[in-house]
This record gives sequence, structure tokens and C-alpha cells, in this order.
Amino acid sequence: MSKIIKTLTIAGSDSSGGAGIQADLKTFEEYGTYGFSALTTIVTMDPDNGWHHNVYPVDAALVAEQLKTVFAGGPVDAMKTGMLGSVEIVRVAEQAIKEHRQTNVVIDPVMVCKGEDEVLNPESAEAIRDLLLPLATVVTPNLFEAGVLSGLGKLTSIEEMKEAARRIHELGAKNVVVKGGKALDGEKAIDVFYDGAEFAVLESDKIEPAFNHGAGCTFAAAITGGLANGLPVSEAVAKAKDFVSAAIRSGYQFNQYVGPVFHGGYRLAK
Repeated sequence: MSKIIKTLTIAGSDSSGGAGIQADLKTFEEYGTYGFSALTTIVTMDPDNGWHHNVYPVDAALVAEQLKTVFAGGPVDAMKTGMLGSVEIVRVAEQAIKEHRQTNVVIDPVMVCKGEDEVLNPESAEAIRDLLLPLATVVTPNLFEAGVLSGLGKLTSIEEMKEAARRIHELGAKNVVVKGGKALDGEKAIDVFYDGAEFAVLESDKIEPAFNHGAGCTFAAAITGGLANGLPVSEAVAKAKDFVSAAIRSGYQFNQYVGPVFHGGYRLAK
């Protein structure tokens, strides 16, 4: 290889391997990049309590030390954030991005774990909105997160997704992808992309059974991998949708509670 392409994830750990830092690093590898990581939270899922999620944030000072290690080799070609866990960690991520003049920044504004429906830390959500969205090349909220960030609440249609994307763009993000996925009625999994000038509605067939644990993390990591490889934002987003669709199609039933995506699905389908 003539040049090592470097990618970074600042995110939490999912021991089941479908989401979080595990999903990000596997996706980075599929994109031919060298993945770095800074761990922000450890998430466990309790099989004795209906797969309830327990979230344990890492101390913000330790996150900062991890990032000091990563950036000792200079800026990376692209990076993403996932679950950050606390306002202090959000501030650490903001400082690193600014200090190293990092470009190609993908913000996945993780507010809940799949299967949960309450914001883990409302103050962190506000910090992501105020501190990280203005630094984002792309932000990738799902319907719940887009409703929170935009102030619109529950989103149930493409038009509402577009309005949410418009409002989130006004918060400073250069490009917005509102992920509808399988949540909207109909036969298509629908996402809305907005670059501040035009909307694009991205459609794919819904996949059943939907082994989609980790799909959101994988999608954001795939955009990161695309940007690191020099793809324009719109092309990186379109390829990421194909990548995650293949990952869902190749997923499997881990246990009675969850079925994760398989991150090598796009490559194996070729």
C-alpha cells in the first residue's frame, strides 16, 4: 500500500459485537482503512433482565488520553463519534476536533440504545447539538434523534424528515442524513439526505428478517470510510446505505433478543 488511510471512532463498546466501537472498527477494515479508537462507554446487556442495557461511561480524562495517543501520529483522514456518555466527553471530542483541525467529521448523535426509548443523558444530547453539530461534515440521526435535535418530536413522514433535516442543518452541520430505516410505513427503508441546498430520498427494499442491531453505527462508520477514501459526501452516503443493507441481509440471530448485522456482507455479496 502506498498510503495508509486512517480512520478514528470515538464511541462506546458493545460486547455483542454488532454495534459501537466493534462495528466501527470492522467497517473501517472493510473500507481498507486503518482504524483507531477512543473508548467512551462500556455497555452491557443483561439476558436475565430482558436484555436491559447498562451504560458505564469512561472518565473523560481517560478519553482525552486515548485521543492524545491517536493524534500523536497527526490528523486522521476521517473520524466519527458515536455514544459519548457525558457532557465532559462531548467536550473532549470537541476539543480534539478543533485542536487538530480535523476534517471529514461524522457525528452519529447516539442518544439511546436500540430497544430503549429514553434519552440516556439529556444534557449530553444538548451538548452534542451545541458543540459537535457545528463541526460535523455529516450528522446521521435516526428518527428519534432527529426529532430531539430538531425540536419536532416524533417524525412519521418523509416531509417531517425533510423539515427535521433542514432544522438540523441550521444548527451547523454541513450535511444531514435522517435515517428512517424500517420505521416508516411501506415497503421501502427510507433515509433523507440534505446538503443545505437539495434533498435526496434514499430508498432500499426492507429486509426481513431484519437483523439490524448495529445498523446505525455501521452506517455512520461506512460514511466515515467513504470520506477517508476520498468519496464526495453524497457518494459516501449512498455507498454506506448499500453497505449497511448488505450487512443487514447477511446478519444473524444472536439470541432471543437481538440479531446483529454482519459487517462483511457487502464484500461477500460481490
